[in-house]
Formats: sequence, structure tokens, C-alpha cells
Amino acid sequence: MSFLTSMFKTEKPVIGMLHLRPLPGDPLYYPGGSVSQVVEAAKRDLEALQQGGVDGILITNELSMPYEQHVSPSTLASVGYVIGTLSHDLSTPWGAEAIYDGDATIELCAAVDAQFTRCNFCGAWAGDLGLINRDFAHTMRRKAALRLDDLKLFHFITSEGEVYLNDRTTADIADSLLFNCLPDAMVIGGSAAGRGASGELADEVRERVGEVPVVCGTGCRENTVADVFAHYDGAFVGTCLKRDGRLDAPVDVERVARFMAAARTARGE
Repeated sequence: MSFLTSMFKTEKPVIGMLHLRPLPGDPLYYPGGSVSQVVEAAKRDLEALQQGGVDGILITNELSMPYEQHVSPSTLASVGYVIGTLSHDLSTPWGAEAIYDGDATIELCAAVDAQFTRCNFCGAWAGDLGLINRDFAHTMRRKAALRLDDLKLFHFITSEGEVYLNDRTTADIADSLLFNCLPDAMVIGGSAAGRGASGELADEVRERVGEVPVVCGTGCRENTVADVFAHYDGAFVGTCLKRDGRLDAPVDVERVARFMAAARTARGE
């Protein structure tokens, strides 16, 4: 039994995404906006996710586009503040992520006492936002210094919008990552939020990583969850749970409930 089952109390968990609205300093932070408005939107989304029955929640600065390679102090402080206001309402296992910045993500998790996290922790990547070069040895030493011994790390081994700067296959990358970085779980995503990940690729990775969970990072929907669960050990789900399936829309509790009914059927519950 992997840590997924013990943490989320089910096999093949659905981890709902709680995408924070744009934060101070973000280009999309609207005129006249305030962190209190971000908090109120997050509270509504949290209620919808939990009432709809997701197995876990990952809180991220999803609308802090374009993403920073080194997350700014104002963004990190804002995410921490919002999570602090939600802490008494969180009733499911939950995690936090400062998108694109593994070191900032570790600092955030220490501040808010997150149970798990997900990020591009390792490797060198190239994409629309330039060259991204991660120093995972430093990240893990920071994790150790902060005594985050129980924090579970979900590693992206494909990235939304970036390519890994080498000529190895994804399965080969997963194999070496397993040896060098000891990931708790691996995440395969599509080319962008809401775009599906490959089941065939998941099968190839699974052959190389043994008992380490392989989780779908993007694109799982109500009508595809059964197929996703045939290849993956769980899924992060965000865009399809929102009103009209739009990334920038609020979470729709009815969409969440329908998705979770399909997920439970796929799990044979």
C-alpha cells in the first residue's frame, strides 16, 4: 500500500485544485483588488471542493501568470496568508505549491504545515518562460533543515509548456529520478492545464519505477476518469471542476459532485 491510500483514505485519490486568484504583484491582479477578495473566493472554492467530495486539495497560485522562476516575497506571503485564513475550514488532506519554484514551495509548506506538495523540483527545462534549472540537492537540504520529514513530494516528470533539456525518454528520466532524488510520487501532465496526459506514457513510466505512485497531473475529466484510473494511481483535477470548465472561473459544486460520482464508480466503490 502506498502513502496515497493512507493519506487520502482511498485508492486512486482525486486531488482537487484550489487555484488562488491573482495576488499582489501579479500582472493580472485587478485594479482595486485586495487580498481579502482573494480569501473570499478561496473560501467559496474550498467549500465547493469539500462539499463535492474530493479526496484531497492542493492550493496553488495558479493565476499568478506569467509564473516566476523565483517566486517573489509578496506572492509567497500572500499565499501563506490566504492559506492561514482557510486553515480552520480544511477538513480533507491538503497541500500547497508555489508554482515553478521548488525552493519557495518548500518554504511555503513549512510555514503553513502542508501535508504534501507538487512542483518541478528537478531537472533543466526550456519553454516560453526561458531556461529553468533546478538545484534539487539544495531543495532537499532546505527541506531537511526545516524538518519537513513527513512532507510528501509529487515530482513533475513532464512539464506544462516546457521540455526537458536532454534526449532521454520520459521513462529513462523517471528511472534516474528514482535513483537520484527518491520521489514520493511522480506526476505526468499534458501541455497545459486542462489538457490530458498520456496513459501509454504512464504505463511506460510505471514499468520503470515499481511501487512509486504515478499520478495524472492535468486533463482528467468526468468522462475520462475511468480510463485515467486504468493507467494512473490518482489525479490532480482542476479546470473541469469549474463553472463552464474555464480556468479562471469559480469551482462548481455540482461539477465536483458529478466528477466524484464517476471517480467512485471507476474505483469500484
